[in-house]
Amino acid sequence: MPKPAPKSIDRAAALLMIRTAMVEKKMTQAALADASDCHEKTIQNLMRGKAVRDQTLFDVCMVLGLDFDAVKAAWGGGEDASVGPMDLRGEGGAVAPVYMGAYTRAAVDHYIGSYLTLRPAFTVPGALVAYRTEVVWDPEWPSLLFEERDRPDGAYAHRGRLYVPASASFIHLVSLTKGAMRMIVLSQLDQFGIMRGLITTLNKHRASLTPVAAPIVYVKRDSLAAGDLGEIGPLHPRHGEYRPLIDEAMAQGYVRLVGL
Repeated sequence: MPKPAPKSIDRAAALLMIRTAMVEKKMTQAALADASDCHEKTIQNLMRGKAVRDQTLFDVCMVLGLDFDAVKAAWGGGEDASVGPMDLRGEGGAVAPVYMGAYTRAAVDHYIGSYLTLRPAFTVPGALVAYRTEVVWDPEWPSLLFEERDRPDGAYAHRGRLYVPASASFIHLVSLTKGAMRMIVLSQLDQFGIMRGLITTLNKHRASLTPVAAPIVYVKRDSLAAGDLGEIGPLHPRHGEYRPLIDEAMAQGYVRLVGL
């Protein structure tokens, strides 16, 4: 027997609260999607009263300064884990969008895990910065998601997604927040659990932000102690282990910095 059509839910009250808050904050749907860290099509579905995840509704409420419990009560209908346009979700939420490389979870499972992340310090000569990067699979927006943790400058930690071209030997870690983009280009994970490449970002130098590029290395680790992370100066006990990894990335041609 065919399944009965889902019951229509009146979400007008919740949508009115959301639209009013958007007008007050002068936010477009695109800006709301960016600030809520979700795809614009998800916000378009929400604004049409279609089912969205509780997490999406919660993120929108946080951005707009709304009471989540009040909006959720007006929204009704519970959580629908199957929502999302097929071109974004892929088959069963296991295939990344085409523009991200159309990779399957099975093809990139080896990237999932914790990484020791190393790059030169931007302001202290001879020092390195070491922090943790977690890579997980996001079934809601099917793709690999990375999140930086335990950075000495935690306020500048990034969270973004992995773009994995099918025919290239490099992958891309991209974070995008309110129009500001940072990209890391890395070699694919080798048999030793290492990725090497280049980071392009902004560095706060005194009162201004300055574009900067530097080599960066990711080493897959099952565990990382607090003493392994932070600002690693020449006298730090880990400096002799970490510095050769950066030098090796440069010497073996994973990174090339071109000057005038």
